[in-house]
Amino acid sequence: MSTIPRGTHAQGTTPVSAHDPTKGVVTFQEEVVRSAVARKFLAGLRIVLGFTFLWPFIDKMFGLGYMTPSARAWIHGGTPAQGFMKNAEGPFAGFFKNIAGPWADWLFMAGLLGIGIALLAGAGLKIAAWTGALLLALMYLAEFPLGTTGAYTNPLFDSHWIEALGIAVLATTLAGDTWGLGKWWGRHVGNGFLR
Repeated sequence: MSTIPRGTHAQGTTPVSAHDPTKGVVTFQEEVVRSAVARKFLAGLRIVLGFTFLWPFIDKMFGLGYMTPSARAWIHGGTPAQGFMKNAEGPFAGFFKNIAGPWADWLFMAGLLGIGIALLAGAGLKIAAWTGALLLALMYLAEFPLGTTGAYTNPLFDSHWIEALGIAVLATTLAGDTWGLGKWWGRHVGNGFLR
């Protein structure tokens, strides 16, 4: 979507590029989502999803005892991704067991932290949407509920799908502009991939 300020081009002149933040032309959320109430709900969803990524990072880093006991905290030598990958079940279990290693812990933790901060800050939502979708897809495939009975309420869709689609909606509706740094960030990076 491109937005060109009113009155910036007369007949016979070239329109200003909407992807040039140096010209001050950036699309803001008000142009995409007209309802003020909807913008606030999207901002609330962004904050909730951001905390959904940041909290596991904190718990796995320090072992606060929610999903990660203190003894298995990353700062105490725990392996936040390897344990999950080595215990994978289903048709993709072999793939995840073969690629499990210390590098996976670093990527997993960096992903949780980066996606969580981007969502909470409201800046870099497009990158967060792509990396979040990748992380959630890999987590879904590691658990792959299709064909498993008794462990899942839905044999095909689970919360990984909802979270990935939610982040995509937040990125495309520029939800970081409300209660976040999205407008400031947009003025610096424009409407491109970094937005």
